[in-house]
Amino acid sequence: MNPIEDIDLDISVVLGRARMPVHLLLKMGRGAVITLDATEKDEVEILANDHPVARGIVVVNGADISVEVSSLVRRPAGA
Repeated sequence: MNPIEDIDLDISVVLGRARMPVHLLLKMGRGAVITLDATEKDEVEILANDHPVARGIVVVNGADISVEVSSLVRRPAGA
């Protein structure tokens, strides 16, 4: 087995962000909607193990939703 195949990697996509007081968050129930500060045309941030690695565009094709990578995030020198 190739050693690279044993690496765990969590991939996340940030669709938008919202700020709200904790007391309002605690009052929310199932099915509550949180309005994000983004639109469907905005680029999304792609994270690998909670570190930004790329930016992308959300693509909807029927019932399928995917993210197309549009650019890679460069790591700062010395990081």
